[in-house]
Amino acid sequence: MPYKNPADRNYKKEYQEQKARGEGPRRLERERARALVDKKFPDRNKNGKADIREGKDVAHVKALDKGGSNKNGVFIETPHGNRTFDRDSKHNLIREVKKGKEKGEKKLSKVIRGK
Repeated sequence: MPYKNPADRNYKKEYQEQKARGEGPRRLERERARALVDKKFPDRNKNGKADIREGKDVAHVKALDKGGSNKNGVFIETPHGNRTFDRDSKHNLIREVKKGKEKGEKKLSKVIRGK
């Protein structure tokens, strides 16, 4: 819920909660994945984002929740496809593919391998 007065927001407490949940390393991995795509593909309209990535998400072949990393590879996917997976009450990923689809059926367009 938004704060009526933004000055009431405790940023220090929010940051400590993020650290306690372990959000930092995975956020950095996602940032590195986006930078990898921006480095490998052209940016013709010069807005700082690769043209192939505009309006899309950079998804990991093996989800970060399941122990994946950029070394496993990343690919470009629609936001809906990247964000609609079964999750438990703590928002942890239960399954990497939607119900009814097998792992082999997941279409990976242009898998980009990290270092």
